[in-house]
Amino acid sequence: MAKSKEKRIIITLECECRNLQNVQKRKAGIFRYTTSKNKRNTPSRLELKKFCPNCNCHRQFKEIK
Repeated sequence: MAKSKEKRIIITLECECRNLQNVQKRKAGIFRYTTSKNKRNTPSRLELKKFCPNCNCHRQFKEIK
């Protein structure tokens, strides 16, 4: 039997507020989401707008490795 290739991979999304200095945070730390993506359809890094409880607002979350 042939070995099936994994098309979907698990990725981690991290808030951009980690790199910003002038952001007023509700609490210290880094917030991350975990999701999956199809690496054939989206070979580039994924960016989604999601809610960050540390910043208390919607921010751009970028894929990290």
